[in-house]
Order: sequence, then structure tokens, then C-alpha cells
Amino acid sequence: MTQAEKGLRFHETHKRPGVFLLPNPWDGGSARILAGLGFEALATSSGASAGTFGRRDGQLNRDEALESVRTIVNATDLPVSGDLENGFGDSPEAAAQTVRLAAEIGLVGCSIEDASGGKNPQLYDMELATERIAAAVEAAKSLSFSFTLLARAENFVRGKPDLDDAIKRLRAYEEAGADALSAPGLPDLASVRAVCSAVSKPVNFMVGARGRSFSVAQLAEAGVKRISFATSLYRAAMTGLIRAASEAKNSGTFGFVDETVLTSDLNKYFPS
Repeated sequence: MTQAEKGLRFHETHKRPGVFLLPNPWDGGSARILAGLGFEALATSSGASAGTFGRRDGQLNRDEALESVRTIVNATDLPVSGDLENGFGDSPEAAAQTVRLAAEIGLVGCSIEDASGGKNPQLYDMELATERIAAAVEAAKSLSFSFTLLARAENFVRGKPDLDDAIKRLRAYEEAGADALSAPGLPDLASVRAVCSAVSKPVNFMVGARGRSFSVAQLAEAGVKRISFATSLYRAAMTGLIRAASEAKNSGTFGFVDETVLTSDLNKYFPS
């Protein structure tokens, strides 16, 4: 499948009725397994990508992040959207350049956040945040294929849990041309409904926060179009690793072996 075909497929998925799942692999192997399980598109996770480098979320530079994404893009024939943080720079041009580079490595969509990077990320003021999304949109529209840009209002994960402000930001990003919208960390279904009702573009909900990861049916009823998994699948895999290794180290037993998938079962997801 060509990149143009992938881009069109991903774009059209946002238009059809109902909600769709967008799981987040962290490497080529996890991408192939998710493709083999029947998912129709994938997204990357900045936190999971950082983990593969032995670092925390937000500690990769743009080249490292794109290197991680490229591995996932090359592993399957599915459309892939990239979690590219704030575009790896504060300026509108930095966001635009990240979109262009994302397209060059095979992505057919990406998200851009409205908060600065670094150890103490802060929300950009509304004017700059909107200019950054507008620049990213312009870059996406200049491509020769359909590229789906998601704009994120980071209020609830960056220390300003103000629903009215998040909605105001999302409306501005919608006006600036974003194809899809997200406000990570919404605390309850009422907030999810409020966001979905306030905008006309598809809304992405990020699963992953304990006590705030609602069912597919609940999110669909609230108006969500797509559900991404953030770092939750990576964390689930690492939970299994920690438990298995801890059993061996602390108890001297290997009971976990009887609970794992057989190598022969895993191999069916990988080419010979």
C-alpha cells in the first residue's frame, strides 16, 4: 500500500460512523502483533518510544523520536500516526518542520501539543499555540497525500485542569484547520461529553489513566471518534516483565513461563 493510500484510508476512518481503536506499539515487534490482531491503524507513544531508549517521556530529541517511529512505520502496512510531542520546538516553524519530517519517514498523521518541552512544560499562550497549529496544518496541507493532524490541549496533564480553557483552545485549533482534537487527562465522562459537544472535528480519547479509562461503549456514547492507548500497552508489557523477573530473582521459581505465549504462537506474527 502506498503512503497516499494509507493517508486516505486513515482520513476516511475518521469520517465513517462509530468509534475506532488506535493502539500504540513501541517497536516493530509490537506493531506486527497489533497488526496481526486485526487493528486497522496504529499510533506511536512518546512515552513508550522514550522507554525503548531507556529514558522518560519527553527526553528524546526529534531525530531519536523519528528513528523510533520509522521502525514502527516499516514493520507493517498499516497507516501510522505519530505522537510528536510539541513538534520539538516552541516556534510555529518547528511544528511545521516536524510535520514535514514526519511525512518523509512514512507517517500519515501526527499530533502536536500546546505545551513546551523540558522538565517543567508549560502551556503556550493561546495566540502562540494557535499559530503553531496553523503552521502545522499548512505544512500538512502542502503534502501530496492526506495527512491527518491532531491538535492537543494539554490542560489536564500540564497543571491547568480548566475545562473551559481546554475547550476554548480546541475550538481555536479547529478553526486553525486541525483534522482531529484531543484533551488528554479528562477526569470524567461528563468532561468528555462536553469536549465532544463543543467541537465538530473528531475527538481522540487517550486511555491510560487509572480510574479514567472508560469502556469503548461509554466513550462512543459520549461522542468520541477514536481511542488511542497512550503508554498503556507498553506499561502492560513492562508490568509482565517486572513480575516475571522479580519472581525469578526473589523466589527462585519460573512459574511465569507457564503463563506466557509460546514462541511458536508469537512467530505467526513475524515473517519467516
